[in-house]
Amino acid sequence: MPTYTDASGLVVTYYVWPVAAPRAVIQLAHGVGEHARRYAVLAADLNRAGYTVYADDHLGHGQTGLAQHGGDHTKLGRLGAGGLRAAVAGVHQLSGIIRLENPTQPLVLLGHSWGSFMVQMIVNKHAGEYDAVVLSGTAYRWPGSLDGGDLNRRHQTLGTTGVEWLSRDPAVAAAFVADPLTTATSLAKLFGVREAARLFGRPAKNLPTDLPLLVLIGGDDTVGGERSALKLVNAYVRRSGLRDVRLIVYPGARHEVFNETNRSEVIGDLVAWLDERFTAVG
Repeated sequence: MPTYTDASGLVVTYYVWPVAAPRAVIQLAHGVGEHARRYAVLAADLNRAGYTVYADDHLGHGQTGLAQHGGDHTKLGRLGAGGLRAAVAGVHQLSGIIRLENPTQPLVLLGHSWGSFMVQMIVNKHAGEYDAVVLSGTAYRWPGSLDGGDLNRRHQTLGTTGVEWLSRDPAVAAAFVADPLTTATSLAKLFGVREAARLFGRPAKNLPTDLPLLVLIGGDDTVGGERSALKLVNAYVRRSGLRDVRLIVYPGARHEVFNETNRSEVIGDLVAWLDERFTAVG
């Protein structure tokens, strides 16, 4: 597995699912308490559609976290000394590596959940480095619009795993709980109050108007849901000036739209949106 070393000397593991002549390269940023290889099926779907995919295990997570925490699985999800800022910088550092390895390909930044919040932060400062942005399981990063606490409270009667909020598919919750590289500990507990508060912010003013943005949300997503996503896309249009913004809400779907019972519909919508913006090579 390839790695890179971040500014503080920590070794970050990342993964590449390549295709020969990609329409574009998609950099995927995973959520809190999980890891990049949970997206292997999505990467395969995107490969079939003609897209190369890169994804790192963020600080404190997956193989990066195991190395960082001396193999202690109980510490997975904890970011370490550099906190959120270092995690965000590490994701942006991978973008630079992707650009060096794929200098002529468009670069799409796709973030899920916590990954989508980091993507929002990166786009605020570096929007010009990306050719499109996709946010899933996302929210408007403001108190009252973003829930980092007990996300299963609305779904706790639906099963016994404690992560029924992830998907209507019971196999998704079962696999998450069985995975030695995941943790169901809440973001607020993993990060602490001070670091969790760093997640708050709004889309920046005057972003490049031609940057395309797609937001994919489950109607029954407890992190933010439709109301929060509407606030977010409105901010990107009115505050940031983006002109190519699309929000798709999947009624009844929960947080992980790529792992939902209607995932074929979600993947189809994502690929169609990408295909409209990136021409096939050859």
